[in-house]
Amino acid sequence: MIKSLEDVLHSEIPLTKEIGITVTEYTGNSLTLQAPLKNNLNHKCTAFGGSLYSVSVLSGWGLLYLLLKEHDLVGHIVIQESNTKFNKPVESNLSATCSFESVEQKDKFIKMFKRKGVARIRLESRIEFNNDDYVIFEGSYVAHT
Repeated sequence: MIKSLEDVLHSEIPLTKEIGITVTEYTGNSLTLQAPLKNNLNHKCTAFGGSLYSVSVLSGWGLLYLLLKEHDLVGHIVIQESNTKFNKPVESNLSATCSFESVEQKDKFIKMFKRKGVARIRLESRIEFNNDDYVIFEGSYVAHT
């Protein structure tokens, strides 16, 4: 499943290939995406904010993509609203992890999608180092048929 998500990201969202996004871990409840710092440098030799946002927002998008795929569902996933806090400059490779807050949250999303053909969910993605939050992304996603 990881390879299929990476293929979809690179073919449908060309930016992901350019900034070097790879899918590194999927547990069923969380997804981690990474990108090399060398592809995403800003003028201060730290990670570019747009790249940090991209890796974060796509970790949520990818988590929902895999969830739908696991349930043999097809839908279009879009970001509806987001907020990103850049707490500290990122000076190493970018690694964003998005997780469902609970099994109930995940189940409610799938149940709603199956019943109405549309579902909304709020997800959080974090870029952390040594248990310290460097970037916190919160996004509202919508999946629809």
